[in-house]
Amino acid sequence: MQDMLTHLEKLRTDAAECALIRDLATDIRKRELFTKLAEHLAALAAEVEKAIAAARKGDEAV
Repeated sequence: MQDMLTHLEKLRTDAAECALIRDLATDIRKRELFTKLAEHLAALAAEVEKAIAAARKGDEAV
């Protein structure tokens, strides 16, 4: 479980960094790229959160 939490934190951090780069970018293509990256990493983080919640729910059932 700890490895999933570590990966979740890394995904959140990476998404925030991409959003920051996007906000600072002056080139429209870079802004678009980092927008997509931030969104993708946020979606991955959401999936990991769901997996963690499901794992915790499974632990409670046992």
